[in-house]
Amino acid sequence: MLTSCRARARSPLWLAVPAAVAISITGGTSAFAGYIETTGCVGRWAMWSCVTIGKARVGDTYVRHVPEAFGDAEKAAQSERDHRWIARCHPIIVQDGYGVPRYRYAAPGCEFGINKD
Repeated sequence: MLTSCRARARSPLWLAVPAAVAISITGGTSAFAGYIETTGCVGRWAMWSCVTIGKARVGDTYVRHVPEAFGDAEKAAQSERDHRWIARCHPIIVQDGYGVPRYRYAAPGCEFGINKD
């Protein structure tokens, strides 16, 4: 155990300096627009490893696209589909042997929300 501590203490510091310079240069460069790059390093002294991952950026990552609001015709059609599904499947909640509530349906395929009518 003492040997490993001495070997560790004698590890050359001059290897850490070029590593720090390489990391600072890589992290300090700016990427061109439309490309994202990140670098991560693990380790200490002479035993370290760095990984750089890059990806072409498609659009703004902070923009969330919200679907358009339903119109009256789409709302009516959705409501009609729901009513037909409920009339066909008759969903009920039944507790299983462990007391967990589970849905049961009167027709096959209803567990997937599929209306075959």
